[in-house]
Amino acid sequence: MSTLAERHQRFHELHQSGCFVIPNPWDIGSARMMAALGAQALATTSAGFAFTLGRPDMGRVSRDEALAHAEAIVAATPLPVSGDFENGFADAPDEIAETVRLAREAGLSGCSIEDTMMPADPAMGNPAYGFELAVERIAAAADVAKSLVEPFVLCARADGVMNETYDMEEAIRRIKAFEKAGADLVYVPLVPDTDALTWVVESVSVPVNALAAGAVAKLTVPELAGVGVRRISVGSQIARLTHAAIRDAMKAMIDNGDFAPFDGGMGGGAVNALLESGANGGASD
Repeated sequence: MSTLAERHQRFHELHQSGCFVIPNPWDIGSARMMAALGAQALATTSAGFAFTLGRPDMGRVSRDEALAHAEAIVAATPLPVSGDFENGFADAPDEIAETVRLAREAGLSGCSIEDTMMPADPAMGNPAYGFELAVERIAAAADVAKSLVEPFVLCARADGVMNETYDMEEAIRRIKAFEKAGADLVYVPLVPDTDALTWVVESVSVPVNALAAGAVAKLTVPELAGVGVRRISVGSQIARLTHAAIRDAMKAMIDNGDFAPFDGGMGGGAVNALLESGANGGASD
């Protein structure tokens, strides 16, 4: 079993060269299956976890809930884990710093912080923090991350393109500032095309995370590596595949009166074997 210190070091090293896929489990079982099937590291998914609680994504999970969930995912396998912590569960820079400190206490090897506000009223949408505050929040998080004994990979997200609150030019301005503020990794989710992703990579010297969704999902891992991406996350994509399976099975039973979707299910023995293997590190050992 890897120690937490070894996991933190391994996670840091994964970002230093090459390109790797980091899948996003939403519970202990999915974490262990992903480990058994070859994942080198894991990242929580805010949306996927919210779905398990019967809640929509975006600001519906508390910091305490996210930390407890992250701790459970860390304990599930010997792999390093990063936390998807939305806006850091606060607006103020000092509270973001506290979130990073608590993330390390939970055993996480890194976390991501978004520049998106999470208003209590969903009708307000999710506007972006102003530029200066967004940078101050990352600077505060980086100060804590860099004070830790073992490496902690701080991912600074510029989510305005995905949320349609600002354009690519503003996203580039932000990730450049996030790098200067101390971010170890930058991330612009849902870029419109390969040219935009190339622009992101060429604008900074720190590693870049890409989300396997939209235009990016049409590229292969070798193609993304060729662009210069270091890490590929899948967000809630796999979690939403499971929800599609639930929907399709229910529609078949209720609307059509048949059980045809069951033909695509895994056998119980196969699931059991993956869960047992994943608890011990699976194919990553």
